[in-house]
Amino acid sequence: MKKILDETNILLNQTIESKEEAIRLTGKLLVENGYVNGDYVEKMLEREALSTTYMGNGVAIPHGTEDAKKEVNHSGISIVQVPGGVDFGTGEDAKILFGIAGKDGEHLELLSKIAILCSEEDHVKKLLEVTSKQELMALFEEEN
Repeated sequence: MKKILDETNILLNQTIESKEEAIRLTGKLLVENGYVNGDYVEKMLEREALSTTYMGNGVAIPHGTEDAKKEVNHSGISIVQVPGGVDFGTGEDAKILFGIAGKDGEHLELLSKIAILCSEEDHVKKLLEVTSKQELMALFEEEN
């Protein structure tokens, strides 16, 4: 069984110009690593058009629409660190992006894990300060 979070699902120290680019990048990681089919990325953009996936505290959680579930092969998370931030149209910049894809209802569990990890500003700050994928994975696993 495929791990939900793998080093290949993480990008550190990225510079991103737009919300669309940010969503495409988080989705691309999920596609490249076999978690979702290519159409899932468009469903992530559709979902964002309905309402922002910016959650506050510098965190955005782009994910697909309800009808995107058929595009999901395995549950997975992609994480993109954007120290300079990217405008999600909310007046605040997202600095940590979690792309998620849940199979068989697991998306709620994934959201819960991310919410717990990012509920404290200190944890978000730590996620922004890590310099290796291993450090980021350790932080994620420590909280879950």
